[in-house]
Amino acid sequence: MHRITVATSLFLMNASALAGEADVLKADVTCDSQSVCGFSVTVQHTDEGWDHYADKWEVLSPGGDLIAVRKLLHPHEDEQPFTRSLDDVRIPAGVDEVTIRAHDSVHGYGGKELVVQIPR
Repeated sequence: MHRITVATSLFLMNASALAGEADVLKADVTCDSQSVCGFSVTVQHTDEGWDHYADKWEVLSPGGDLIAVRKLLHPHEDEQPFTRSLDDVRIPAGVDEVTIRAHDSVHGYGGKELVVQIPR
């Protein structure tokens, strides 16, 4: 009986990891003359409900500094991939490109990231 319990526990632990990491598939950026930008980012992740879902995406400088965060407030089980936007992002002077990365509630970071040019 103990062996079955351990095997079941291991299966359930591994099953929650099956969704994998959140991947950034696409990002569109538009900016005004003051480098205030809007981002439209497409993320793919096999959301499995509240215990395992893509919960945010971020905009990072080339040096890895956090510029902006778009929190994702619920799972997107029936909408994959999905696109969400974030406006009024001020890009620091001298930054010509940014990295967009996604995060999920189980694995954290680690999925496909995307480097995009900042239009000037």
